[in-house]
Amino acid sequence: MKHLEIIEKKCTACGLCVRACPVDAIHVIDHVAVIDYDLCILCGACAGACPEQAITFEIPKAGDSQDLARYRDVWVFCEHRNGILEEVSLELLGEGRKLADLRASKLCGVILGKGVTAAAAGQALEYGADRVLAVDSPALEHFRDDVYASVLFNLIEKYKPEIVLAGATSYGRSFIPRVAAMLKTGLTADCTALSIDDLGNLMQTRPAFGGNIMATILCTKSRPQMATVRAGVMKKPSLRIGTGGVLINETMPESSMSSLLEFVEAFRDTDKGAGLSSAKVVIAGGGGIKNAENFQLIEELAEVLGGAVAGSRTAVDRGWIKYSRQIGQTGKTVCPKLYIAVGISGAIQHLVGMQTSEKILSINSDPHAPIFRISDWGLVGDLFEILPALTAKFRNWL
Repeated sequence: MKHLEIIEKKCTACGLCVRACPVDAIHVIDHVAVIDYDLCILCGACAGACPEQAITFEIPKAGDSQDLARYRDVWVFCEHRNGILEEVSLELLGEGRKLADLRASKLCGVILGKGVTAAAAGQALEYGADRVLAVDSPALEHFRDDVYASVLFNLIEKYKPEIVLAGATSYGRSFIPRVAAMLKTGLTADCTALSIDDLGNLMQTRPAFGGNIMATILCTKSRPQMATVRAGVMKKPSLRIGTGGVLINETMPESSMSSLLEFVEAFRDTDKGAGLSSAKVVIAGGGGIKNAENFQLIEELAEVLGGAVAGSRTAVDRGWIKYSRQIGQTGKTVCPKLYIAVGISGAIQHLVGMQTSEKILSINSDPHAPIFRISDWGLVGDLFEILPALTAKFRNWL
């Protein structure tokens, strides 16, 4: 029995499965849908789209037969805006460089877009990529997850990388899981650490069970090993370490560029919280702030230090600050030079989002608050007295 079959008696030739197929493997012939099994990747999209349940789909079981030795090199999906790489992409190029060196392999950046791939590719090469695969097409001008997934899938099938990394951004979270499903391989989302074990497997560490434990996940039987990483978790290379890599321009068949989605309009978040991930100083308030009005004390200190204002989940849930400024497992991850935690107890869910900061100053009335365990400096006392005093001191010094 095939893993995917069409029950002819149920098929109404509506064509929805044809439109859903990312690789153009289904056609309506003589009033019935027909599958081209040479093209089919067993993603199951057609079965999900069929309103008559006329397509049977069985997920193939992973086995030990995959030749892992055929897979080599570390890939980073390089997200960009108008040809300028996002910070998370630069961070992943730095981390990818380390992994590639450990595996004695090449680091490759993957860039998709229209008319800006050359500029973005140059930046990726400057930050350590040995080569860049670029696909430049009008169909890639605006992000659509089905098109991006189809293109990346085809590139991976052609070159067979061992490791594929992407940012845990709105883009990465949208289409990277689709690619993993198409490849029938594993994906670990929102990783906070990556390393290589003695057998050459990618060790992917991420928070689990609501952030109460850190789990290290391995994908030992299939390739590529795929992971998404939050912005601000990894260190961006401090120096441009490129050594004259090469740019390879790839073309894709038209079938890879078809989409069920129509791009209408893009909106950018204008809230200052959108810049948290790149801020050098972040000052965050928690439940100890007591109300939204008291965030004015944090804003005054942030203005003096040239920092960004953030909050814990408690502050967000109580409506004191916007969600776009939330730090933690269900918010943003930051890695500033200085993180000031004000009235934050230090639940593990919050620590996940800020514990990689270079220096941490915590202000809390409870001397036993968990936040002090990871802090470089701690001030125990009334934050409503300490904050104005700190602001005044810094204003005199700066």
